[in-house]
Amino acid sequence: MMNSQHKNTFFSSKKNINCGGKLISFEKPLVMGILNLTPDSFYDGDKHKNMDDILKHVHEMIIEGADIIDIGAVTTKPGANAIPVIEEKKRILPALEQIKKEFPDTIISIDTYQSEIARMVIDKGAHIINDIYAGAYDTKMFKTIAELQVPYIIMHIKGTPANMQEEPVYKNIVKEIIKYLSIKTTTLKNLGVNDIIIDPGFGFGKTLEHNYELLKNLEYFSIFELPLLIGVSRK
Repeated sequence: MMNSQHKNTFFSSKKNINCGGKLISFEKPLVMGILNLTPDSFYDGDKHKNMDDILKHVHEMIIEGADIIDIGAVTTKPGANAIPVIEEKKRILPALEQIKKEFPDTIISIDTYQSEIARMVIDKGAHIINDIYAGAYDTKMFKTIAELQVPYIIMHIKGTPANMQEEPVYKNIVKEIIKYLSIKTTTLKNLGVNDIIIDPGFGFGKTLEHNYELLKNLEYFSIFELPLLIGVSRK
């Protein structure tokens, strides 16, 4: 267990994914440590102000058991708005380059919904793209992922971070999220994307009751036979 930051955990019936030519095994659950580079994160915003703090935090997460480091430069807390691509680049690139230099064997995921950012960070050595909008924000994202041939995390979100917690309503949350993810995965597979990871999106357009309902019914997501990312954070 990691206790210095919130974390995400992977479960899978699929045995591995390809990260830059390296097979990542899902024989056991993997842990994803979160590095927020946002000044207004819901949990640790403005905590990592300089590169020494960033590298120290990444080192702590690795020591505590993180298999993957996920770098995010845009806050997705309730009420948050998008930022310009140029600002996202400015936040991500220096950290990515230094983390690659200091921890060359670490698998790095980038939390972004911009295809331009996705292409840039993969070129700079990142391994996975983590998209909270599952391609809905940037219509070029699916095509970009297909061209890059990298593992792609698609999450369910109802609305946007700016409005997602304004009384979200579902008739049957599990069925609706499975249908949403099914459409997305089918589209991706038709484009030739093989390494897909699904995330039901705890806290993203869900009430506390919705989150408990999802948690109680996670076994239904095994129908995809894909890695399942679970992130229950301090939202």
